[in-house]
Amino acid sequence: MTGRRRAAVAVDLAVPATGPNSAWLARQLTTLVGPIKGRRLCIAFSGGIDSTALLALAAPLRRSHQVRVRALHIHHGLQSAAEQWAEAAAASCRMLRLPLTVRRIQVARTRGDSPEAAARLARYAAFRDELAAGELLLLAQHQDDQLETVLLQLLRGAGPAGLAAMSTLAPCGAGQLVRPLLGVRRAQLEALVREQHLSWSEDPSNRAEHFDRNYLRHRVLPALLERWPAAAATVSRSAALLAEAQHGLEQAADALLAQALDGQALSVPILRRFSAAERRQVVRRYLHERDLPLPDQRRLLEITGAVLKARADAHTCLRYGEVEIHRFGAQLIARRRLPPLTANLLSWRWAAVPRLALAGAGELSFVPQGHGPIHLGALPEQLTVRFRQGGERFPMPFGHGSLKHLLQERRVPPWLRSRVPLIYAGERLIAVADLWSDPELKRGRGAAARLAWRAP
Repeated sequence: MTGRRRAAVAVDLAVPATGPNSAWLARQLTTLVGPIKGRRLCIAFSGGIDSTALLALAAPLRRSHQVRVRALHIHHGLQSAAEQWAEAAAASCRMLRLPLTVRRIQVARTRGDSPEAAARLARYAAFRDELAAGELLLLAQHQDDQLETVLLQLLRGAGPAGLAAMSTLAPCGAGQLVRPLLGVRRAQLEALVREQHLSWSEDPSNRAEHFDRNYLRHRVLPALLERWPAAAATVSRSAALLAEAQHGLEQAADALLAQALDGQALSVPILRRFSAAERRQVVRRYLHERDLPLPDQRRLLEITGAVLKARADAHTCLRYGEVEIHRFGAQLIARRRLPPLTANLLSWRWAAVPRLALAGAGELSFVPQGHGPIHLGALPEQLTVRFRQGGERFPMPFGHGSLKHLLQERRVPPWLRSRVPLIYAGERLIAVADLWSDPELKRGRGAAARLAWRAP
């Protein structure tokens, strides 16, 4: 399996009564990831009070444990103060003599995503891109954050995976994500920052109570913690137990997934042998391993029910967000939605541009081949690439063939059929991607080749 995976649960060290310090952080990291001498630490540094505390805890490890420490600030550009926050982050890092990388990102929203969810996806994508091999990305999320996350997941009707909330360890690009402060209270971090007279940036959106997390933080949790002061610790313990249970469920689902995998797809006949609960677990794991967002419960029931029961010769497609689930013959295939085609007519001077990028439709190229079906001397200097409009036909030894039938015979998936490039010499269709080429092209002179199409 190559996708993202929640790490096995690790036990946090008890936080000193006086609050966390650098020696405690070093022991905590050693407990979580092993010896840290010589390791590279990257601090996700927003400039807020929590990440400022983590940066202050990590900075002394450069001398005490010979680790390399740097900070990474994600500039979303979503608020007018974003530039000031980046400058303040730079000032904090200069004071601690730590290198800082400011990564500017574009937050693209997909249908159904909230602004904060879209920003989170973009932020974690940037984290994955930025980490060097073996580098540890330290996030400052703490015990109060974990309490909020569990309660929000509970209110959303989440299962064990959601209620396990934030993991202590997780893969992240070429490195590893670590949340060493999940056993630390927010008040302890604030006390540390104030004690060291450090400055931090305040995000005004943290006070906006129309956001669910902020409403919970400002309106609900004060009353809850007044009645149950240990709630943050006990709920975090429940999350850890659920993470252990989820780990066992994932191992069982992985064994079933290995049976059901059919290349990049799932085998429908094998899925049908599983119980309804097993099918749901396998589909979740399949989507997770392909780094695709999970559907809500209603759509998951539809995927593992009606979509699997559909006729094999009927192309069934279910869409949610950026994901498409296709039932194609005996396979269930998940993929991200393809971007729209940006042009229906492209000119290709193939000798000067050996590879032609087809926005939204992959790439075309000529590949030398000793006995290939195309002699390059038979081609005009300029070709035209078009896409299917309907009714296209091409010459065959006995009459003309239908493009529609060719695509069906070659089992081109329905979602790609409108994107199959058609290559013309003037008004004459001479090739259909790498599926068919005019036999007349083999009678020309010059080097032989074949046309290659890399589908999107």
